[in-house]
Amino acid sequence: MNRYTTEPGARARSRGVTLLELMAVVVIVGILGAIAVNSYRGYLLRTNRTEARMALLQIQANQEKFFLQNNRYADTAELSLATTANPPGLGVPATTPGGNYTITLARPTTTTYTATATAIAGQTADAAACRVLTIAESGARTPTGNDCWR
Repeated sequence: MNRYTTEPGARARSRGVTLLELMAVVVIVGILGAIAVNSYRGYLLRTNRTEARMALLQIQANQEKFFLQNNRYADTAELSLATTANPPGLGVPATTPGGNYTITLARPTTTTYTATATAIAGQTADAAACRVLTIAESGARTPTGNDCWR
């Protein structure tokens, strides 16, 4: 009779974890970690995209207010002017607060404009279709037909 059994022929009791069991746990944790990191990165990119959408929607609302007061849309020079300037500007910075998108404004005529948010820095890892978001005076948004604006 050895020290691990209480009677002859009985199976040995396990006293600890074998290397094989430990390696199996490490592999499982590694797989779950890889899935979690990938999901988190996708979530982070979608969250940053919300920042661009909010900036573009702010421009749209401010452009309509500017149009009511001045009978024209603001141009690029007036994009970043403080809202207390004369005439009042849009008060929109050239980049989003998180620094993930640059904001530009094209105004071919006084009654039309297109605001664009272009991904920069780490946000360029976003889906190709969602790296550039635009909104026009008519409310038309691009890209269309995907989840970029949701």
